Amino acid sequence: MKKIAFILLFIISWSYSNAQMDTVTHPASFSKKLNVEYAKVNDWVGLVDIYFNTTNPTPTPIVINIHGGGWNKGSKETQRGFGSWFKNDIAVANMGYRLSQTASAPAAIEDVRAVIAYVKYHAKELNIDPNKVIIMGGSAGGHLALMGGLLGNDKRFDKNCLPVEDMRVAAIIDKYGITEVKAWKSKSAQQWLGENHHNNKFIASVAPVSYVSENSPPTFIVHGDADPIVPIEMSYDLQKKLDKARVYHELYIVKDGLHGKFPQEENREISKRIILFIKKLNII
Repeated sequence: MKKIAFILLFIISWSYSNAQMDTVTHPASFSKKLNVEYAKVNDWVGLVDIYFNTTNPTPTPIVINIHGGGWNKGSKETQRGFGSWFKNDIAVANMGYRLSQTASAPAAIEDVRAVIAYVKYHAKELNIDPNKVIIMGGSAGGHLALMGGLLGNDKRFDKNCLPVEDMRVAAIIDKYGITEVKAWKSKSAQQWLGENHHNNKFIASVAPVSYVSENSPPTFIVHGDADPIVPIEMSYDLQKKLDKARVYHELYIVKDGLHGKFPQEENREISKRIILFIKKLNII
């Protein structure tokens, strides 16, 4: 009897855990690959969930999504709401990365770069256009999206990447991201920087604003003007850098918006504006 109960408990647990692995609703025309290994560092394995349309006669764009959480919490399983991307036949790569408890900076940046390389390297089997890779994230994920995209073909953080020559992305979607790590007064930043938290040269090397140039990809920025966690001034500073470099960008300010806790109507408006931004770039 105990043996039967144990087996039933195992089946229920296994079923529950597998149900939890995929939190994303996607169209029937899309295929999915869950927990795909994109990199391995010692005992840590980087996993990404990919939703893509192999039936489309033309290779599609893809958006890489990066969760937030101060680099020390969160997971890809918390991410949903990719409907506007799917409706426009854009593939989605929803990634996990090394949190600061596992590895300090620049590990998370290395992981983002590894996912960029992975989707480009496997473009044919995923039916995606390697020249139409979009990268998106919120908060710490916004920081990582900016870093992954602004680095372009600067390969200083590409040690775990598949061999891809062109690592540039077509666009960045930055939602209330940390643009200057040194200026962000948070224990999370100190934890992520680890032993380098007093090393100004290193801190500058993991700050998105250090990499803005005339060759930077077009960038869409979203920020609430009442954000109590990441000050909106960070997005204003990024905007100034992009203006000076003459990089096409848009900044959408959510009036009275907090740290991503926007009203439903604002979230709908943001999704609409992001897709319009992508269309202006002829990505779709």
